[in-house]
Amino acid sequence: MSEHRFAYKWYLKDGYPESNGLNVFGTFICGGGSSMGYKLAGFNHLGGVEIDPKIADVYKTNHNPKHLFNEDIREFNKRIDLPKELYSLDLLDGSPPCSTFSMAGSREKGWGKEKVFREGQAMQTLDDLVFVYCDTIIKLQPKVFLLENVKGIIQGNAKSYSKKIVQKMTAAGYTVQVFLLNAASMGVPQKRERVFFIGHRKELNYPKLKMEWDERAVTFGEIYDANSDHSPLTGNSIDRWEKSKIGGQMQTKNGNFGFLTRADNNRVAPTIMGGSSSKFALQNEPLNMSETELKQIGTYPMDYNFKSVDPQYLIGMSVPPVMTAQIATQIKEQWFDKCNFTSTKNRELKAVEDGI
Repeated sequence: MSEHRFAYKWYLKDGYPESNGLNVFGTFICGGGSSMGYKLAGFNHLGGVEIDPKIADVYKTNHNPKHLFNEDIREFNKRIDLPKELYSLDLLDGSPPCSTFSMAGSREKGWGKEKVFREGQAMQTLDDLVFVYCDTIIKLQPKVFLLENVKGIIQGNAKSYSKKIVQKMTAAGYTVQVFLLNAASMGVPQKRERVFFIGHRKELNYPKLKMEWDERAVTFGEIYDANSDHSPLTGNSIDRWEKSKIGGQMQTKNGNFGFLTRADNNRVAPTIMGGSSSKFALQNEPLNMSETELKQIGTYPMDYNFKSVDPQYLIGMSVPPVMTAQIATQIKEQWFDKCNFTSTKNRELKAVEDGI
């Protein structure tokens, strides 16, 4: 794994690199996929906002955040009692729920409709959360923001949402770039394509970001473990496995996320989805992928404590930590490192030099 900048198999117990002095805060933090990515890149992650109490508890257990707000992002935006350090962030991160934009979902049929996204959450509309998050950015005024979503947000009629995001943030004083990135090129054992809106405050005058990687692809065969606990497929999943092509995907007739994906040992694993009816099976036997394999595909730490939450759900709902680490590293190296005294550490150094 030495040819990869970040290891896809790693442990929380080994700790994170020394802080680079840059502060980041998260929204829609889920299990902390992005949080761990920033920490792997050396950022100081202050915590975040998560609506689901069960997921927030898992986040707290694994990350012990300084600030954790277990509430709707809309309620967070109304707060007038936020810590001062949240108004001087180097970076604000957010991955608003994306099922309404997914090409596998209901798309336009679900736009503007209220639904319960998950047990324990409030009834809410999901497609407007990207704009609610834009309001969070405008409220906190970080130097840099990142908004992650599915590829579908730049396809078909959903392009209008993307244009509105850029227009809103441009009007709010940010310069915005939009990237379609594939995690497989970053050393992540997963073909996960995601869209990233990355912006900075205009007065900082940062140069254009370049987001390019060419790390060796990691096939599923490299992480397959014959000694893992592979539970057997049951019910119609067995029939779907027999009828599916190796490396292919079959969808059930009822349910947008009723997929069965049959792994190909010679290819990078497909995107891990969080839907409870999505099955990820082995190539040669009608068996489910093991938790050990799912963790590596999602670059989750091997000693992560999922508590009572289904690992596949949490991993599928998260940006792979290594994917975030790669992106955060480029933001640091191309912007914060090269532009005058933008990081907390550099500001402190300048103050000492000036005798302030």
